Amino acid sequence: MAAKHTDKKITSSLEDFTLHLSMPFTTLDNDTFHALFNYASIGILITNASGDIQMANKHIEQQFGYEEGGLIGKKVEVLIPKRYETKHVKHRENFSGNPHSRPMGLGMELSGLRKNGTEFPVEVSLGHYKIGEDSYSLAFINDITQRKETEQAIIQLNTHLEEKVKEGSQSLAITVEQLGNQIKETERKDAELERVNTFLNNIWNHAGAIIFVSDKEGVLQFFNPAAEKWLGYSASEAIGKLNVADFHLKEELAQKAEEFTAISGKAVAPGFDVFITAMTIGRDNNQEWHYIRKDGSVFFVSLNITQLKDAQNNVSGFLGIAIDISEKKKAETELRAAFEKEKELNELKSRFVSMASHEFRTPLSAVLSSAYLLSRYMKSEEQPQREKHIQRIVSSVTSLTEILNDFLSVGKIEEGNIHPNYQQYDIKEQIDEVIQEVHHLLKKEQTINYTHIGAEAAVMLDPSMIKHIVINLLSNAIKFSGEGSVIDLVTETNTGRMVLSVADHGIGIPDEDKDSLSKRFFRSSNVTNIQGTGLGLHIVSKYAELMNGKVVCESKLGEGTKFTITFPNNK
Repeated sequence: MAAKHTDKKITSSLEDFTLHLSMPFTTLDNDTFHALFNYASIGILITNASGDIQMANKHIEQQFGYEEGGLIGKKVEVLIPKRYETKHVKHRENFSGNPHSRPMGLGMELSGLRKNGTEFPVEVSLGHYKIGEDSYSLAFINDITQRKETEQAIIQLNTHLEEKVKEGSQSLAITVEQLGNQIKETERKDAELERVNTFLNNIWNHAGAIIFVSDKEGVLQFFNPAAEKWLGYSASEAIGKLNVADFHLKEELAQKAEEFTAISGKAVAPGFDVFITAMTIGRDNNQEWHYIRKDGSVFFVSLNITQLKDAQNNVSGFLGIAIDISEKKKAETELRAAFEKEKELNELKSRFVSMASHEFRTPLSAVLSSAYLLSRYMKSEEQPQREKHIQRIVSSVTSLTEILNDFLSVGKIEEGNIHPNYQQYDIKEQIDEVIQEVHHLLKKEQTINYTHIGAEAAVMLDPSMIKHIVINLLSNAIKFSGEGSVIDLVTETNTGRMVLSVADHGIGIPDEDKDSLSKRFFRSSNVTNIQGTGLGLHIVSKYAELMNGKVVCESKLGEGTKFTITFPNNK
């Protein structure tokens, strides 16, 4: 008689619990609530304000290696490596004083501590809620070991729901029998059941994760408030009308369908069939997808879909839990970009060291040998020999200065510390001065033919940058042209623009190298035996870009090269 009374009270408690649920979730029976909590393929943990564990589902017990009920009453710090324990207590106290939801991961890698002392990586999503005056924290804990091991196969969470339900029913039957002999204990258990039901209700309503239940075809049956918030659909718009696949990008589903068709040997339709096949062929339940909101915007989620089974062990539907990982993916993208930047800098460093050691050695050797020879020519009649070696020293020092200037210019450009200093000045006068400055570089019988087109010579540009551009273009023209050749330099000023061109009749540039001319340290394949840093044209293109100029290269192998730069000239 007492057992019957107990059954009645438990049933009444469950009915009271379901009455507290918002539509359409009121139709969910107590067993399904327990299934949602105990058999979800993600760890769920509830603690009070003091950090004492109040509830832990089966998945988290298995994750951390505890027996059933082994976590209840323990401090949450038992699940955290000892080195983080003190810091975590402070974080927990701060969270209790100022509770707020936090998305999974948030760009951090967290570690969990199993009962046997081993550690594993986890992602954690936090929520909070109150029951009366009591505050509770709700955590979803996801083991990401498999993702860290490049998504190798893990133990699939496909336990038989019927067996688990049967085991739970047997345990409950034993408990009921015991309660039949202890009325006072019965009342305590009834109160505990009501508390559990309240917790389950809060999990559904306050979890930061998207939680849904679908039928066997993927049509939504239940849709929690977080799903409404993240996806933009109300429960009434989604339940019975939308399919789980409706939230996914069609191209992603098509790609997976093609992949699974090849693996399974059976045609897989690009819809909910993709998720069913994934479980059939033993793919990891936890996958990263793009979700589409009602407004068309897209975000990253980590999605876990698990089978729900009836009393006959037949699949009756599916439970899905999706967590927004947009911030995590953003952090991964930024990390990859930083890695690529570091890799590029290391490559540039290696190329710089190699190039600098070669380019500095030649002029320094010339200076050293010429200085030694000067000491040998002490007589007045040996003045021509002295002049020859003095000129060689001057030329070598000038070459070193040009190389160092190029390095300094590149450094300023890369740091973003250089900006045009626009001034109005006479371009003809400047070009004449630059030609005189590079005159000593000319080979035997080489000449520079300068022509200015336009009634006026006034321009509004950065004179220092223009000087660097002209020196680099003329130096290249001289270097890559033969003795006795003519280099044509033309400036043209007219309304709103200034055009600068330098043309030589030298070795030319191979077609396959033209697109790489502005890259740092790049040198054409046909100039490897000619000295150079590979920085000149990089500086030219960057300075032209800073002044909104456009660089055009025309070249024929064996015939010569012409560079034309057009600048806006708003004088």
